[in-house]
Amino acid sequence: MAHPPVVAHTMTTIGIIGAGHIGSQVARAAITAGHDVVIANSRGPETLADLVADLGDQARAATAVEAAEAGDVVVVTVPFKAHDSIPVEPLAGKIVIDTDNYYFERDGHVADLDEGRDTVTGMLQKHLPDSRVAKGFNHIMAKDITTDGQPAGTPDRRALATASDHDDAAQFVIDLYDSFGFDAVNIGPLSESWRVERDQPAYVVRQNRDELVANLAKAERTTA
Repeated sequence: MAHPPVVAHTMTTIGIIGAGHIGSQVARAAITAGHDVVIANSRGPETLADLVADLGDQARAATAVEAAEAGDVVVVTVPFKAHDSIPVEPLAGKIVIDTDNYYFERDGHVADLDEGRDTVTGMLQKHLPDSRVAKGFNHIMAKDITTDGQPAGTPDRRALATASDHDDAAQFVIDLYDSFGFDAVNIGPLSESWRVERDQPAYVVRQNRDELVANLAKAERTTA
């Protein structure tokens, strides 16, 4: 069944599962761009009172399931080792943006990632078979999400990458990036999303669109 695309320039409720550095900054940028935010963490909505007060009237705290249910689009921004705890059913049919990165020091070794057989976001897509998962915001420092954005057309505007097996999901991220002040590069399918993962040339460096394209092309897949 085809799903109509959700466009980023219309007001959207964005669910955010994970209220750490990236999640809270995505929430701030989303609210600035005119969206409502429902945000969750692993410790319960009551622990987010200060954050929600800081975010203002367009934000509310919830459980992960509630954030998944409430979001027209949902951002998953949890440690990779927790990706299989993300609720599945409430996200069926929805665009899900995955910010996760794999750090074996924190997450434990995962052979499919160490040996280049899968990608971080590809594994979340397998966990969420009825969602349309796209990679986003994984290769930018959290603080830069709300400070590095510039108007479209600005020379040397910073660029960010996305990847998805679903065209509408990739396009949503591209539009969202633009509304946050960033150019975008679509890497293609999730099988290519390793090009912007940890230790690759495009990872957590400031780059314009041409530089990002070049860095993606320089990426080399290594095995542990």
